[in-house]
Amino acid sequence: MRAVTAATKAEALIEALPWLTRFHGATVVIKYGGNAMTDESLKEGFAEDVVFLHHAGLRPVVVHGGGPQISSALDRHGIESTFTAGLRVTTPEAMQVVRMVLVGQVGRDIVGLVNRHGPFAVGMSGEDACLFTAERKPALVDGLPVDIGQVGEIVKVDPGAVRALIDDGRIPVVSSVAVGADGEIYNVNADTAAA
Repeated sequence: MRAVTAATKAEALIEALPWLTRFHGATVVIKYGGNAMTDESLKEGFAEDVVFLHHAGLRPVVVHGGGPQISSALDRHGIESTFTAGLRVTTPEAMQVVRMVLVGQVGRDIVGLVNRHGPFAVGMSGEDACLFTAERKPALVDGLPVDIGQVGEIVKVDPGAVRALIDDGRIPVVSSVAVGADGEIYNVNADTAAA
């Protein structure tokens, strides 16, 4: 069985070599969604792949969400989890849980998995060094804006802290929360944050 695994890995590396050569030294942003974090072997494989990219000369940045983990934590705290137009309604109470889960649990778990392979990963959130600045984003229901609480849309990105970590040979692991110009904390979509 191990020979098949080694052969499969060798074949994948041979196929990847032109891409690795083409993108050597490039920063690559990887969005890691909460639904992909539900299986231990897949989580370990993800961490190994990110470290492989790092060793292969790419400069990975992981931006993560954590929808299922947030829903589970909200349930445990007795906070109703509702969605409007596909967006999580985020009350101040819910935002405390969102922030706790993304920054304090999911982000830390990813950092720990990556760091099993070396001292590479550093966790941060979109709040840190004002990486992401957001404005409140209403949901559109039948063409009309509906307030859904502390849900934001990123309006500014300041990548200085991320670049400094990358230049130091680190792998930034970024939680998808942001700060507003008014100091309010926002839940932002991880796909948008990665983009």
